[in-house]
Amino acid sequence: MTTQVIDHRGGVWSIAVPIPDNPLGHTLVHLLETDRGPVLIDTGWDDPDSWDTLVAGVASCGFALTDLHGVLITHHHPDHHGLSAKVRQASGAWIAMHAADTAVVRRTREAEPGEWLDYLIAKLAGAGAPDDHLAPLREARGSGRGRRPPGRRAALPDRGIEPGELLDLPGRRVRAIWTPGHTPGHVCLHLEEEHPGGRTRGFGRLFSGDHLLPGITPHIGLYGDPDDSTVTDPLGDYLASLERVGRLAPAEVLPAHQHAFTDAEGRVRELVAHHEERLSGLRALLHEPLTPWQLAVAMEWNRPWEQIPYGSRNIAVSEAEAHLRRLVKQGGAERVPGSDPATYRAV
Repeated sequence: MTTQVIDHRGGVWSIAVPIPDNPLGHTLVHLLETDRGPVLIDTGWDDPDSWDTLVAGVASCGFALTDLHGVLITHHHPDHHGLSAKVRQASGAWIAMHAADTAVVRRTREAEPGEWLDYLIAKLAGAGAPDDHLAPLREARGSGRGRRPPGRRAALPDRGIEPGELLDLPGRRVRAIWTPGHTPGHVCLHLEEEHPGGRTRGFGRLFSGDHLLPGITPHIGLYGDPDDSTVTDPLGDYLASLERVGRLAPAEVLPAHQHAFTDAEGRVRELVAHHEERLSGLRALLHEPLTPWQLAVAMEWNRPWEQIPYGSRNIAVSEAEAHLRRLVKQGGAERVPGSDPATYRAV
């Protein structure tokens, strides 16, 4: 096993922790040295190879797992939060997360096995999914194979991360920036210290999680939660969060996937333009009334709809719904009165 560790200098390292059977390849778990011991930013997927890689990576940074003081989780997704319980068990480290994502973790742990399947079936049916797509889910539910969502073995965090808070990390200045959109409680962490490379453009370094990535547009879909009926606007949240991060103007961004990069403001502009173009394209498609499912089928993806795997179609529909909800909020589309499943048209 080869562990890829990068020393970003100034007491900051990244460890590439593999994600099994995923085109992303790995999660970049960052290690930050503090006067009270090292702190991890995210942990990686709950998998034996991922665990071995994380342990070896921490050792390559010059520390033992028992040296870990704490873990800061950017968001609740299993490729970021999955190994948190094992890390806490092995080291005694505290686990911190924004309250909105901690609530999702708590409800996921407490959910009955079939509850999420029921929720998914109802959501997809309401979006206009055809019977042949719903049939496998209904069969699984009927046979009692109600699959629990991933990440149930992840730790329930024992600390919160407050927006704008200067975190209690002795010897370091790390400020929490609440950046909802990818999840309701996603946070970026701004290391408010001079860049060790002496870069004069921008200030500090930003641990950006999945919020800001150099070559990927993070998934922005509806916040999935069976127990939460709040009508949210994830894309609106994300666009506002992007503007907030752009104004920070960090000298360097250390994301959770791909690689470190500069020019956060330029990347923010690219992502804002991408979503504005996406919204404009959706409005054009709605010259005729469409359900969210029909809209997803008609949208442009990185491959033809026929080649999109079954599970990824559910993600695509959620993304179409998030953009549709934003379009309605902007006054560019409306629901057709009385339609069932819900059908939308341009205004």
